[in-house]
Amino acid sequence: MIRHRAILAVATAGALVLGVPTAASARTWWGWDGERRWHNAPVDPTPTPAPDETETPAPTDEWTPDAEPEQDSAPIEDSAPVAEPAPEAEAEAEPESDAAPVADASPTDLADLSAIAPDASFVEDFTKNAVTGLVSSLYPQSWQAYPDGTSGIYAPSKTVSVHDGVMDVALGTGAGAAGTFGSSDGAWDHVGGSFSVRAKATGGDGNGAAFMLWPTSNVWADGEIDFPEGNFEDSPSVFHHSMTPGKEAERVQLGTGVSWRDWHTYKVDWVPGESVTYSVDGKVLGTITHDVPTTPHRFMFQVGSWGEKGNLLIDWVSTTE
Repeated sequence: MIRHRAILAVATAGALVLGVPTAASARTWWGWDGERRWHNAPVDPTPTPAPDETETPAPTDEWTPDAEPEQDSAPIEDSAPVAEPAPEAEAEAEPESDAAPVADASPTDLADLSAIAPDASFVEDFTKNAVTGLVSSLYPQSWQAYPDGTSGIYAPSKTVSVHDGVMDVALGTGAGAAGTFGSSDGAWDHVGGSFSVRAKATGGDGNGAAFMLWPTSNVWADGEIDFPEGNFEDSPSVFHHSMTPGKEAERVQLGTGVSWRDWHTYKVDWVPGESVTYSVDGKVLGTITHDVPTTPHRFMFQVGSWGEKGNLLIDWVSTTE
């Protein structure tokens, strides 16, 4: 598998250097009957300085989704900040799951990256192996994980590893995963650009993932762009949300016609205030010219903590300003 190491933009002078962030509007994803619902995670939306890889104990009580609401609702702000997790003493053991799949990415990865993101300010294709518990410390400029225990669901230090050139998110372990791609000082400042991820899933029926651009302001009406998103047993879709206050749950859905079970490259091209274009493997699904954000966003993903065992595999991620 041809590999291309991370290309990181040099931080601007005077930029605030941050550690593991407390994420802006961490929200839990799950789906049923083809629909999706959100459950708010109480977190401080402003990243704060922190030491290297940190961790809090995973919650002892098993989390179950709230009863199905009548309609989607905006994330609820919680004023209480998340406590800084304690430094990790040693790497966590690999989570129990089915044998980790060997990545079968094609030998054209490098060419794909060059064609998709020729002017990328950030590219990460996960060449350095990292067991669970060490991903954040070995990828400090590429991956900003949610603190373990966020919303009582997420525990990235117990579910996320890197091997064979992929980020591997273990599914069905009783713990979810969420985090932001990019450097700790620049991941929250995207105003337009191209955002690409190459991913697939094995198993994990009953669970799903949402890759998204979420507003750094934590104001839902500043715009939510979700792609790819959906249950792993189904086909992923685009969900382009309304920016009208009180109507944020309304969205345009574009189907992809592809399967999570195969490698695909998902791309968002965002021109602030003008358009958002969505594509799969270079084929445009559609361009939306209404409800187009103009404020800083971050590129991240969320995976739930239920469903069958399996693996979400992320081959590479790139962003272009």
